[in-house]
Amino acid sequence: MKNNKLVLYRRKREGRTNYKKRLTLLKGRTPRLVIRKTNNQVITQIVEYFPDGDKILVSASSSALKKLGWNYSCKNMPACYLAGFLLGKKAQDKKVSGAIVDFGLQSNIPGSKLYAVVQGAKDAGLEIPVGEEVLPKKERLTGKHISDYYSKGAGDAQFSKYRKENVDPAKLANDLEALKKKIAGK
Repeated sequence: MKNNKLVLYRRKREGRTNYKKRLTLLKGRTPRLVIRKTNNQVITQIVEYFPDGDKILVSASSSALKKLGWNYSCKNMPACYLAGFLLGKKAQDKKVSGAIVDFGLQSNIPGSKLYAVVQGAKDAGLEIPVGEEVLPKKERLTGKHISDYYSKGAGDAQFSKYRKENVDPAKLANDLEALKKKIAGK
């Protein structure tokens, strides 16, 4: 008697890929806006499917903002928004006009950092089909909530790194707009 055991794909066994969801995304034949969060940054890519392997058309990460003059955290909501905006501007240079969102195995919570990236890419000119009700509010995208929290004098421990680097979180919204203009001018 033969013991026929079905061996799943390695990435499926490791819990790294949901092939059913991936197939659904690929059937649309539209480039995917892939967003991945790490502990320190957000990585964004526009990926197109090819039979011999996916091809990354454009990529940007929130850590790349440091080279452009961003002095704040690379994992907060304004940094995610700017990373999406940077990706959108790079995509326009590569003649990519639209994409569909691919969060992978991450939870897609309305108003989260993942949707901040989507809003940034949309503001840069990418056509992304997404409902307006899931996108974060403008106050959160600009970092007003961080500035307000800092100005109340709360959270001394959270802002100790900014104090060491002589960065004023109260100016976060102004710095975001300045960097956004710099990216748009590129």
